[in-house]
Amino acid sequence: MVGRTVILVDDGIATGASMRAAIQALCQMNPAQIVIAVPVAPVATCERLQSEVDELVCLEMPEPFFGVGQFYDDFSQVSDDEVRDLLRAPF
Repeated sequence: MVGRTVILVDDGIATGASMRAAIQALCQMNPAQIVIAVPVAPVATCERLQSEVDELVCLEMPEPFFGVGQFYDDFSQVSDDEVRDLLRAPF
């Protein structure tokens, strides 16, 4: 990761605790830039994380915000096998 731009992508951020842990781990690898890209998160969480990264892109910051799942029709879990299959699939 040294000298590279790293883009952290998630299906949404609620408290930001997991994203903050990822940022801290990445900072130890000396990336050139850290960018967060998410579709939805609360305003306060985005404001807190903004100062920890080079760029934060969040499409929607609705109020009130109760949880990421409220913005999805289907927020069921994705298995590790499904993720591996998707990563291997040709575009």
